Amino acid sequence: MSTTSSALPRATRLPVLWVAAAVMLFAVNLRPAVVAVSPLLGGIRTSAGLSGTTAGFLTALPVLCFGLLAPTAPRLSRRIGLERTLLCALVLLCAGCAVRMIDAVTALFVGTAMVGAAIALGNVLLPSLVKRDFAHRTGLMMGLFTMAISAGGALAAGVTVPVARAAGLEWHLALGMWGLLAVLAVLWWLPALRVVTRSGGTAGARVRGFWRSGLAWQVTAFMGLQSASYYAITSWLPAVLVGRGFDTATAGLMLSLASCTGIVGNMVVPVVAMRYRKQRLLAVGIAAVAAVGLLGVIAVPGAEAISIAILGLGQNAAFALAITYMALRSRDAAETSQLSSMAQTVGYVIAATGPFAMGALHDLTGAWTVPLLVMLAMFVPQGILGLLAGRDRVVV
Repeated sequence: MSTTSSALPRATRLPVLWVAAAVMLFAVNLRPAVVAVSPLLGGIRTSAGLSGTTAGFLTALPVLCFGLLAPTAPRLSRRIGLERTLLCALVLLCAGCAVRMIDAVTALFVGTAMVGAAIALGNVLLPSLVKRDFAHRTGLMMGLFTMAISAGGALAAGVTVPVARAAGLEWHLALGMWGLLAVLAVLWWLPALRVVTRSGGTAGARVRGFWRSGLAWQVTAFMGLQSASYYAITSWLPAVLVGRGFDTATAGLMLSLASCTGIVGNMVVPVVAMRYRKQRLLAVGIAAVAAVGLLGVIAVPGAEAISIAILGLGQNAAFALAITYMALRSRDAAETSQLSSMAQTVGYVIAATGPFAMGALHDLTGAWTVPLLVMLAMFVPQGILGLLAGRDRVVV
């Protein structure tokens, strides 16, 4: 009785720390290849001759892949194993970044689809891995996981343009350079693969009944709406700021600021959410914070930095809550995997309409006011759905 789990020898704890680091490094790769397009979008449009609608489709393409390919993640996991599927996703991410280094519009779209497919697998399976292997530290690990995602987005938004300028890189090479981060994750994941595999269990077992669950649909719709506004604003915010007179590097740094303040929400929200049986007020409060930030962007020119910081806090907190709902509203890793697949399949298909619609509305109106007001209105149903999904229930 004198021996406790906290007294495990160092040799036993190190593999767990290695696996945790592998998860974090994978998570850091879930946004840079997508977010890096935004600060470069003006140059891409000029070089490739893309309209606002076509550019909107480019930014929506990876998000559409997140949704359409999410159902393949549990299937691949059942067939070849959770860890091997994640390793394949990292390799595909490297390949997609390499394809985008080719100076051709076709390669840009093909590589972007490959990047979206790779990230789709990680989006679905990493939360189930956390649920399985860190069952007693789910809140902390979900916080670190979503924090790492925001950190990757902040890094890409802030340094893509400055590094490209300093190194004299064209936009296609600037996009491709993020493959180096994915290569690092592959190298780290290879030894971790053997450690994780020994932990046993599977997150890929088939679970039925989710598509008939009202609660599952509420989690799914919440995921979709918060993602739609996030990816729409992330895709076009630099263009909005450039239209107000900011240069592209500063606009990228503003986008990075949103991700940096979002790290706070990413870290705090899962820990707080896991401590309470209901998360209804948390969901409504998060939507209100994001709405205040976007309203400031629209109505208070000259205070963009403050408004964007508030917006980033609210939007990233909403993403963290959406991911945490997948663990809270399910009972084990298999259910988390299936709920994650459903929420991201439908949710990201909904989300893909955000960047496309915002670009199309800009083409129709010739200004950013109407698209931004539409995004602002989306926070109302997001708050309502978050309130419903925050009830103390499980999906099946």
